[in-house]
Amino acid sequence: MSAAGDHPRTLIIVPAWNEQESIARTLSEIGDTVPWADLLVVDDGSGDRTANVAADAGAMVCQLPFNLGVGGAMRTGYRYALRHGYDVAVQIDADGQHDPRYLARLVERLAGADVVIGARFATADDPYKVRGPRRWAMVLLARVLSRLARTKLTDVTSGFRVSNRRAIALFAQHYPAEYLGDTVESLVIAARAGCSITQEAVTMRPRSGGQASHSPLKAAVYLFRAVVALMLALVRDWPAQFDEGIDSPGPAVAPERPVQLPDAEREGQP
Repeated sequence: MSAAGDHPRTLIIVPAWNEQESIARTLSEIGDTVPWADLLVVDDGSGDRTANVAADAGAMVCQLPFNLGVGGAMRTGYRYALRHGYDVAVQIDADGQHDPRYLARLVERLAGADVVIGARFATADDPYKVRGPRRWAMVLLARVLSRLARTKLTDVTSGFRVSNRRAIALFAQHYPAEYLGDTVESLVIAARAGCSITQEAVTMRPRSGGQASHSPLKAAVYLFRAVVALMLALVRDWPAQFDEGIDSPGPAVAPERPVQLPDAEREGQP
């Protein structure tokens, strides 16, 4: 797929770890909704057929040799976007929770911002419900990040995001791989670097495959780890790292065609 008409050159980055059950359906829906965008699946060291299924669906695939987490996978995607001169980079989860019908609206909002978050809890009638310690953590994180970004943010842990060329250049160098780094800390980095951040209300859906486990204990652990992650992100001296390359858009090179490798060669392919 490639950009067409008046649309900016857009790369949709799909970080995926053991998502063979849902990845084909997700890619098909994205392709039907935004055929003008290019698709890159970053297989994050999966132990199943995620990479093969994604390649068979027509996506470009980058296979990481081992699991780096969402942050590591997304930094790989941002580096690809920077190297090939994309105007917009989009993060969409592989499990089907993010509805690509909102994508055009998110991209349009980039006219007034560097990063746009597809946000839950932005409207009173949002059907997505979170309770207990997990919700407390999300409210705390949103309040602190809203103050830092100087705008109201309701869902700073959302992984449904779009970034312009300036944010792509920043994230290609500094996108964090630590716990919650791909969500909370990346926004701290963007705000400290002077990037403008806003949000657009979206509705998220249940996973289309695999399992998401929740329990009171895991929710409490999430609360504790979220607070620690936020504190570490705020105390780090990020601005000193932003002098080099933040405004560099990268060369305007056409994206490479996906290479279809035999199964034996695909395994372990970085």
